[in-house]
Amino acid sequence: MSAGTDKIVSSIMSDAQIKAESILAEAEKENESILSEGETQAVAEKEKILENAEKQAKMRYQQIISEAKMNSRRMELEAREEVIEEAFKRAEEKLKEIASSDSPEYKASLEKVITEAGAEIGGGDLVVLVKDSDITKIKGSLPSIEKNINNQTGAPTKLEMGENITTIGGAIVKTKNGEVEVNNTIEARMLRFKKSLRSEVAGILFK
Repeated sequence: MSAGTDKIVSSIMSDAQIKAESILAEAEKENESILSEGETQAVAEKEKILENAEKQAKMRYQQIISEAKMNSRRMELEAREEVIEEAFKRAEEKLKEIASSDSPEYKASLEKVITEAGAEIGGGDLVVLVKDSDITKIKGSLPSIEKNINNQTGAPTKLEMGENITTIGGAIVKTKNGEVEVNNTIEARMLRFKKSLRSEVAGILFK
């Protein structure tokens, strides 16, 4: 090979070497850039995952607290309901005992509930319904009850005994045509009081 040829080959090799090194340097730079970008993206993804996990944890925490509060309220309401039921059960047993006796207290109470019912209706010609054993307790008091209703309503009042009813005690009073009726039996009055108490309990728990 001549000297001229050697010089040309050497120049080509030198250019090729420079170009190759430049390509390698560029490739290495690109590689570093890709790695750096990948690390940044990985960090961002990691932070995003952690942020989402934290949000979910907070939501779950609030959910657990809310469920615990609801369960607590429900259990408290159930406990109060049990107390109310037990109190009414004992009261009913006591009233049943009193209503089965010749107690002056029960007779006075019977007269009172009949008077209240008659006054609520507005007086007039009324029918009184009681259990069989209460007829003798109340029949002799009808004139005084009529007078009390008359004084309260201003309407002339006449009471007559109707058919017997099945009840612990108390009375039902209605108009002769049956269009208006007031149930003042022990069971009905207890049910009304019980509903009132339940509403009061619910108001305390969920205010």
